[in-house]
Amino acid sequence: MMFRATLVIFGRGTVTRLMSTVSIDSALPSNLRLPSNLIGVPREKRILPSDSDLPVLRKCESEVPSHLAPVQTWVETLRDRDSKPLGLVDLHPDVFTVPVRIDILHAVEVWQRNFKRISHAKVKTRAEVSGGGKKPWNQKGSGRARHGSIRSPIWRGGGVAHGPRGPTSYYYMLPMKVRVQGLKIALTSKLAQDYLHIVDTLEIPTPDPQYLQDLVAHRKWGDSVLIVDAGEEFPENILQATAASKTVNVIPAIGLNVHSMLKHESLVLTLEAVKFLEKKLLWHDSRYTPLYPFKLPYTDLP
Repeated sequence: MMFRATLVIFGRGTVTRLMSTVSIDSALPSNLRLPSNLIGVPREKRILPSDSDLPVLRKCESEVPSHLAPVQTWVETLRDRDSKPLGLVDLHPDVFTVPVRIDILHAVEVWQRNFKRISHAKVKTRAEVSGGGKKPWNQKGSGRARHGSIRSPIWRGGGVAHGPRGPTSYYYMLPMKVRVQGLKIALTSKLAQDYLHIVDTLEIPTPDPQYLQDLVAHRKWGDSVLIVDAGEEFPENILQATAASKTVNVIPAIGLNVHSMLKHESLVLTLEAVKFLEKKLLWHDSRYTPLYPFKLPYTDLP
């Protein structure tokens, strides 16, 4: 894709027009370029889910507001690299098409990084360094400054005043509504960038890691993939294929978080994971005010 840039320089009664052709890939920063999974396919030739005749394999179980409509996307399979979509899936608009708030996404990411952060930096005070028990010289008469110990902070080798006294915890807790909104925004962003993929199951024909790498490259899922399922146990083939991989990771839906979604380029959800996430996240939209903090064990969670 190319564009033509025009530079106009005004001088004394003259106008100089400089035409140059610049490539978008070299002119734009990486965060403003078209995603790699959309390069090479003209927009007018892309088949949208709404134009497909494939059946809808899953509909929204929760009630959709009357002023909104479910968003559809493809349902794929991992059993064959070259297989076509199996059907469509309806995604709830209150989870997958919420207004994108970068400030909330950033707040949740910073909170997640600092949630378990502990600084062990510690320095010694003048009472903890060795030596300096005796007054170096008399208070008066020597012509020198008054000192009571050679281990005070102004002496070389002395203690440190007001230094870190770790371990220091950076723990703080964001409101539950903000954390839930951060998950919704991350899911919405992945879907808008065409980096959210839905699969029927995680069954693959072979535990060979190369099969999974070829599938990811063939479908243009990007450099890193996060696979999410709601089951308690994952298929053995997918576990063996991702065991030694640094770019394809598998986590349960209960552990899905904003940091992991931002860290990976593509997000792959199973149909069960979509059902699990919608149930969990939509519950917070209509829940009662908590009687006690959410950090304590709750019995009425869905």
